[in-house]
Amino acid sequence: VIEVNAETDFVGKNEKFVDFVKGVAATVAANKPADLEALMACKYNGTDLTVEQQQQEMVLVIGENIKVRRFAIFTEGVSVPYIHAGGKIGVLVEFKLGDASFATNDDFKKYGRDVAMQVAAASPVSATRESVDPAVVEHEMSIYKAQAAESGKPENIQEKIATGRMEKFYKENCLTEQAFVKNPDQSVNEYTAEVAKALGTTIEIVSFTRFMLGE
Repeated sequence: VIEVNAETDFVGKNEKFVDFVKGVAATVAANKPADLEALMACKYNGTDLTVEQQQQEMVLVIGENIKVRRFAIFTEGVSVPYIHAGGKIGVLVEFKLGDASFATNDDFKKYGRDVAMQVAAASPVSATRESVDPAVVEHEMSIYKAQAAESGKPENIQEKIATGRMEKFYKENCLTEQAFVKNPDQSVNEYTAEVAKALGTTIEIVSFTRFMLGE
């Protein structure tokens, strides 16, 4: 998933600009650069120009300031992309399959797209509760403990109140625990288990990247 910025929205519909973005994506896929600096030094999609030079060329051709801002790529597992809101939100989800051959299965592809759509719509902070930044957990828990203390209830009750609110935080903000947007009666974890059972394999949501234009 890649974010390329331009000064005006209409550039996003320009055929040359779209081709440039596709070329940058192909360059990322072929070279798997470690960061943006490395990407800009790569040869652009099989040409003699670097991505940096091709970007400068596009600025002259289109007449707008164009800049490759960031990108994300998963080099392991199975990746499922999704573009939302006319290109304003880009999502890439990484899955681990018990049998990698299911990556091309239509049911898995539908499931993968559903999960990517979930990320676009619900904006989770992490894939699982275990992968939430410890600093975020500490910050949230300190707030919940302070709120519980204001209740004047015994300390053991305060601890239960804070823990309960932390559980609610996980269910609202961790992708695998969120209510599935297409069926709020089940969590994304439950939907995943349902699809995995139907396919006869295992599915694990490993990670995701969510880019919102200009964020």
